Amino acid sequence: MIRLGLLLLVPLAPMLEYGLHVPPIWVFVCGILGVAVLADWIRAATDQLAGHTGAAVGGLLTISLGSIAELLLALFVLMRGQADVVHAQITGSILGTSLLGLGLAIVVGGWGRERQTFKRERAGLLSSLLILVVIALLLPAVFDYTGRRFTHVAGIGARDESLSLAVSVVLLLIYAGNLGYTLVTHRDVFASGEQEERPDWSIGRSLAVLVAATIGAALESELVSGALAQAASTLHLTQIFLGVIVIALVGTISDLFAAVWFARQDRMGLVMSICIGSAIQMALVVAPLLVILSWLLGRPMTLVFEDPLDLFAIAGTAFIVNAIAGDGETTWFEGVLLIGIYLVFGLAFFFI
Repeated sequence: MIRLGLLLLVPLAPMLEYGLHVPPIWVFVCGILGVAVLADWIRAATDQLAGHTGAAVGGLLTISLGSIAELLLALFVLMRGQADVVHAQITGSILGTSLLGLGLAIVVGGWGRERQTFKRERAGLLSSLLILVVIALLLPAVFDYTGRRFTHVAGIGARDESLSLAVSVVLLLIYAGNLGYTLVTHRDVFASGEQEERPDWSIGRSLAVLVAATIGAALESELVSGALAQAASTLHLTQIFLGVIVIALVGTISDLFAAVWFARQDRMGLVMSICIGSAIQMALVVAPLLVILSWLLGRPMTLVFEDPLDLFAIAGTAFIVNAIAGDGETTWFEGVLLIGIYLVFGLAFFFI
């Protein structure tokens, strides 16, 4: 019932933009809320659709369709020539799920418990993929910096685009290999051991909700991207800060609530998969797809993060998550540490 009630937020942004012609700040706020609601419906429809298939196909569907809202929002922002905001969104999504989401889940789940445990095998694989994310995002920036400052390579911008395209293809292939490893060849090792719930929706209903929510998310994303600059000016905030903190959390807010819920049920293995897996999916699936799609649409975006703070934040996140997940157990204070680091990074992006 709550999910149905939240649908009332979806038509607000179009009504304010096309009917009442209110200031862009209100369109931005209502559009953000609309995207968040529709992202939750997209994930719900994806989960229901995946429930009608086996684990391998279901996992592939979840990966392929679960981030549609984030991808659409970033794509519309990118088409307005704001690649730096998209980079900020990628950074903020990684920070939001790995630090804030995981931190909140650990605090809520660990309250009243001495510790919570999870499978070290899955956590170890996720941590390794996080390190890969750091390397993959550092490489184009180092390549660009070296070409501009030391080797003075001619046409470095075109080379950045070529390298970003090549790296994107490699990242997608690696993630495809990860799916095969965890869902097919080593499925027994990474299985949760929990009985899967039967879906409540039919395949037809799941597809209908998925299509409708995707179309709605596309409309809301276009309105948000159009109002972004004016909203930042009205709030006296930079577009980068809005990208890191606000836009980044829109598509993942349902994941954060789900992680907290499962943590309270002491299902920390699932929490790790949701939080860290969402960050990895953003870097290894959404970011490469944005690079490829932007190239096809004639508005190329590279993987060169020009702001060193973005790269430092991602590297710092990978380091601390790797340290916390390495022993196969968590305590509530570790969650406090993750939240604290997220706030510190948020302050840095605010003041910069």
